[in-house]
Amino acid sequence: MNPFTNHELGYLLGDRRLARLATVGPDGTPRVTPVGWSLNPELGTIDVGGHDLAETKKFRDAAQSRRAAIVIDDVQPPWQPRGVEVRAEAEAIEGPPALIRLHPRRILSWGLESSDVGSRRARDVVGSPEAE
Repeated sequence: MNPFTNHELGYLLGDRRLARLATVGPDGTPRVTPVGWSLNPELGTIDVGGHDLAETKKFRDAAQSRRAAIVIDDVQPPWQPRGVEVRAEAEAIEGPPALIRLHPRRILSWGLESSDVGSRRARDVVGSPEAE
């Protein structure tokens, strides 16, 4: 089941390949890093990859906490911010290739269904613990 709306899918399937991934270390310190990503439409997940990913702090943090969030966004001229934030259960997969698979639990999007600045859509993913 794909948890994304048609507007979100259209945006995610576009040219954007850079995102920011947030993880939390064992001491509770948050960390945000730029990452490459791809949409896995068959699983309804976002997969984060990278060179030697299994050796990185973000991979260890995702494996330990099993939680992460990712933001994929841009700004259209003159000032039309748009994007998707996914709060997720994180699965650290050793590979090869290693990847962090994000299973959406809450999805927020903005600027995709309306050009009104500040228009947002937020929802829990059906079947996730947050939606129950």
